[in-house]
Amino acid sequence: MELIQENPDLSAYLAADEAIDHRHPLVRETAARLAEGADDSYVYARAAYAYVRDTIPHSADAGDPRVTWRASDVLERRTGICHAKAHALAALLRAEDIPTALCYQRLLHDDGSGFALHGLVAVRFDGSWHRQDARGNKPGVDARFSLAGERLAFPVDAAAGEVDYPTLHAEPNPVLLEILKAAPDRPWLWARLPEELPAAQG
Repeated sequence: MELIQENPDLSAYLAADEAIDHRHPLVRETAARLAEGADDSYVYARAAYAYVRDTIPHSADAGDPRVTWRASDVLERRTGICHAKAHALAALLRAEDIPTALCYQRLLHDDGSGFALHGLVAVRFDGSWHRQDARGNKPGVDARFSLAGERLAFPVDAAAGEVDYPTLHAEPNPVLLEILKAAPDRPWLWARLPEELPAAQG
């Protein structure tokens, strides 16, 4: 699949916003700690990915009802759904000047009861974008950081109606973000997450 850079200005994929708040002290501190043992940006990116994937449980896997959406809150509270974890990873990567985009997939629920919008990121290395999914591994899910072929959490089954959205977003989808911000808990959020990528309201 050819990924489409939504904004031609690469600096947009280094920017901070209310969700990807990479100027927050906790984000900077976490990034600095991860960078200590990294010889180059690739090693750092792999370490940041592993940190978000492995040390911040996906709230559904952990049975955690709390909802986070801002990167600094994800790092502080150590919980989040895929979208929140994508914001956290994007913030850690952008903190070290690695262009990072947000990406989305439309996936079937595990029980086949409908679709859910899934969030992941793409990083830019050597002039190309590479998607990465740090939602967290579990039985049946073995995502890895990779620049040589995607190792995502979920392969898309187009015949079943699943979708890989090719657009690389510099900011979170605004409709999705408002739902995340309004959610008092994960059960409320689960009932309201969009089944496909909402059109941005203009």
